Amino acid sequence: MSIACVFPGQGAQSVGMLRALSEAHSQVRETFDEASQGLGLDLWALASEGPKEALDRTENTQPVMLCAGVAVWRVWRAQGGCLPRMMAGHSLGEYTALVCAGALEFSDAVTLVRERARLMQSAVPPGEGAMAAILGLDDAQVRTLCEQASGERVVAAVNFNSPGQVVIAGHSDAVERALSLAREAGARRALRLAVSVPAHSPLMDPAVAPLAQHLAQLPLRSPQIPVLHNSDVASHSRADAIRDALARQLHSPVRWVETVRYMMAQGVGDILELGPGKVLTGLNRRIDRTLRGVCIQDPKGLDEALTRCEEG
Repeated sequence: MSIACVFPGQGAQSVGMLRALSEAHSQVRETFDEASQGLGLDLWALASEGPKEALDRTENTQPVMLCAGVAVWRVWRAQGGCLPRMMAGHSLGEYTALVCAGALEFSDAVTLVRERARLMQSAVPPGEGAMAAILGLDDAQVRTLCEQASGERVVAAVNFNSPGQVVIAGHSDAVERALSLAREAGARRALRLAVSVPAHSPLMDPAVAPLAQHLAQLPLRSPQIPVLHNSDVASHSRADAIRDALARQLHSPVRWVETVRYMMAQGVGDILELGPGKVLTGLNRRIDRTLRGVCIQDPKGLDEALTRCEEG
C-alpha cells in the first residue's frame, strides 16, 4: 500500500494550533517567520495567541493555514518522512500541496493566498453570502433541494466531503431556504457554518478573472509529486493547466469523495493529513473505513506517521 499526503483548508484552524510540534521542531516557527516577513504580519502570534476573531478572518486564515501545512511538511521531511505517491488539499489546502510538491514557491504562495482571500471577500458584499453543512442526505437530494431553494438567487452544493456530508453555499436567504428543505427531507443535521464567504459557489465568479491574472504573473513548475486538483480530480504537469485548475477551483465544487476514492484506486492505503484539526482524517474514514489515516499536528501524530512510513 502507498502513502498519500493531504492538506486541510480554511475551517481547520484554532488558536494554539501546532504549539507542541513547534516546541519540538524549529521548522514550524521558521516557516511562520518566513511568511510573516513577506506579509508584514505576525502569523505565528495569530496562530498561537489569536484572538480567534482575527485568526478566523479569511484574509488571515488562508496564509496561516498555508504556513501550517508547509511547516508540518518541512518537519516531516526533516525527520526522514517518506515521499508520498500523490498529494491533494481541501480548497485552500490545494495551494499547500503545490508548494510541498515543488510547483509553487512558498513566498509566492503566501502573497497569492492573501490576494485570493481578498478577492473572495470582495466578490460578495458582507452579509450577503453564507455556507452551511447538510448531513444525512445523499448528493442528489442536496442538489435537488438547492435547485428548489434558489429561485432567482444562488445556492449550490459546493463541498462533497464524505457520503452524507455536503456543504452548500450561496446567497444567505437561499441558503436558509435550502436548510429548511433539508430538514423537511429528513437531514440528520442542517446548520449554517461560521463562514461569510460562499466559497466554490457561482457567487465567486467575479473573483475568477482577477485571480487568473494574479496567477499568470507567478512562476509555476511541474510538481515533483502528483497533486490532485479539487475541480477535476486530476493532476497536471503544465503550468497553464495548474493555473486554470486553481482559477476554476474558486467557483467549482470541492470533489473530496472522488479524490480519496481515486487515491485508493491507485493503491493508496494510508493518507497522512499534514496540518491542524484532523478534519480530513475524519472525512477520509467516513469515505472508506479501510483507509488508515494519521493527522500530523503534534509529536505523537508525527511518530505514528513515521512508523506507518517505515511499515510501508
